[in-house]
Amino acid sequence: MTRQLVGKVAAVTGAASGIGLATSEAMIAEGARVVMVDRDQSALEALRDKHGDAVLPVVVDLLDPADCATLLPRVLNAAGQLDIFHANAGTYVGGELVDADTTAIDRMLNLNVNVVMKNVHDVLPHMIERGTGDIIVTSSLAAHFPTPWEPVYASSKWAINCFVQTVRRQVFKHGIRVGSISPGPVATALLSDWPADKLREAREAQSLLEASEVASVVTFMLTRPRGMTIRDVVMMPTNFDL
Repeated sequence: MTRQLVGKVAAVTGAASGIGLATSEAMIAEGARVVMVDRDQSALEALRDKHGDAVLPVVVDLLDPADCATLLPRVLNAAGQLDIFHANAGTYVGGELVDADTTAIDRMLNLNVNVVMKNVHDVLPHMIERGTGDIIVTSSLAAHFPTPWEPVYASSKWAINCFVQTVRRQVFKHGIRVGSISPGPVATALLSDWPADKLREAREAQSLLEASEVASVVTFMLTRPRGMTIRDVVMMPTNFDL
């Protein structure tokens, strides 16, 4: 099998678990070196032990503005270049708005929206100078449907969907492709805050995606011909609409 990302360097935020881990390992399988960005140092070290030199661990607290601003310099210090950036880190607030903790709302909006915008802002000059690059943002099916049990989370993804589609139109002239992946519910720790009845219903109905399935779509987006733009991939379990 031809490994299609040999010679490429990717950086993935929230890389130690869930979708970020699955996409990191999928890109490693395709020959890329991956700068795995996360707060969990021990998990990153274990992944470096597992994958060897293909993993370049970078411990960053993205919610700390000063630390967040070091992301690109540390990627370039570790790998010398950046071809692919997957803005994946995020968190979740679900349930009734009236019951939500406002501190949790601030944290989620900061990570899901502000951090993504700042990270993309910071990597763009490097990609523009090189005349090439891929940026993929983990969005959600909630970006396309006003999900009544998660108004705060859905609003963050609606915002980031607009961001992805507007930035995409600004930078394609520089050879940079920007797109998002919008999965339905994925069996990761992010669902721990789902209402218990909704999570139980989803599992019983087999209407959850696996992180590896999302990663396979990300790999497709990265390995398609350079002249093809995929703005957004909405994916959901077949049983989700039943």
